[in-house]
Amino acid sequence: MVAKRHCERDEMGHRTGQLLLILLAGILLTAFLVLAWGRLNQAPGPVHVEPPPSPATTDTLPTAAPEIQEDSYTEARRSMVEHQIRSRGVQDPRVLTAMEAVPRHEFVPDDYVSQAYTDGPLPIGHGQTISQPYIVAVMTELLELEEGDRVLEIGTGSGYQAAVLAEIVDEVYTVEIIPELAKSARERLDRLGYGSVVSANADGYYGWEEYAPYDAIIVTAAPDHVPQSLVGQLKDGGRMVIPVGPVGWYQTLWLITKAGQEVEYHNKGGVTFVPLTGEQ
Repeated sequence: MVAKRHCERDEMGHRTGQLLLILLAGILLTAFLVLAWGRLNQAPGPVHVEPPPSPATTDTLPTAAPEIQEDSYTEARRSMVEHQIRSRGVQDPRVLTAMEAVPRHEFVPDDYVSQAYTDGPLPIGHGQTISQPYIVAVMTELLELEEGDRVLEIGTGSGYQAAVLAEIVDEVYTVEIIPELAKSARERLDRLGYGSVVSANADGYYGWEEYAPYDAIIVTAAPDHVPQSLVGQLKDGGRMVIPVGPVGWYQTLWLITKAGQEVEYHNKGGVTFVPLTGEQ
């Protein structure tokens, strides 16, 4: 009887041990499955999500400024190009783009800024003028410029024509005989980003032999005859635009082309310019 009870206790203890082992194995299996499931559903890398700004801070967030801010005269330049230049027959897209890009109001005296984009010349001091926008465009178009051309301008004035040329070609050389205008034009061109324009205070009647020959020459004041020194500084195939005529009268705008030793003159109509000063 005692032996039988002892056997029963041993058997119950054995079963209890088995149940505990099964229970422990189940707990371990469950933990393993939970851990495995968590790893399978974990993102491949760390994810950082910024919390949305609170209403209290939303209005104070800085706003990015545009990279390029158009100046207040942009529309005036567009209108100038459309109504004063394109509508009169100037079609070279490079010239139109240059005329729209150059801030003409920066090249006139303060007293005339409000008239900078009107259809006419304006005084710039010392008896000189900044030419009518249409005339600037016509003369520039007649040169038939290419990007790599070297251009000489006679009569820097305020620097406006030089800036227009610099929007089209790589090399611009400009000569001004009046020291005050030469100095102010140089400062203005540098300030406005046209530092590549090379300028000098000299008598433009003689051109600028140092950098000759030129693909194109433009003269923005009127001599009473064509200076042969300028013709001589044109490249073979070069073009020059120059107003010629007596002081105080209408002059003729000439397009001069050079082919070898042959020079041809093409009459482009009547104009009015200030006289070319210096030795003539």
